[in-house]
Amino acid sequence: MITSQGLIKLGFDSDLDFRLEQGDSGVFISKWNSDKPQPSEAEIETADTLAQTEYDSQAYARSRKQEYDKLNQWEMQFDDQQRWHFNLGRFNQRD
Repeated sequence: MITSQGLIKLGFDSDLDFRLEQGDSGVFISKWNSDKPQPSEAEIETADTLAQTEYDSQAYARSRKQEYDKLNQWEMQFDDQQRWHFNLGRFNQRD
C-alpha cells in the first residue's frame, strides 16, 4: 500500500514532491514532482513499516513526556522560590 508516511520516510516532502489520491483500487500517486525517481510500492511499504516501528517504539516516551514536563515545571517553581527567599534575605539585611 502506498502511504504518505512511507514516502516521507524515504525523504520526500508531501507538500512538494507528490500527491496521493484514493481510487477504486486504493491509494495511488496522482502527481510526482520530485527530481528523484519515484520509488516502487514495495520500497514505500518497507519505509512505511520502518516508520511505524520507530513510532511504536517511542510510545512510552510519548506517554511520559507530559509527566516529565510537570516535573520540570515543579523544579522551576522550587528554584524560583529558593531564589526569592535568598534575595528577600539579602534585602532584609540592608540597613
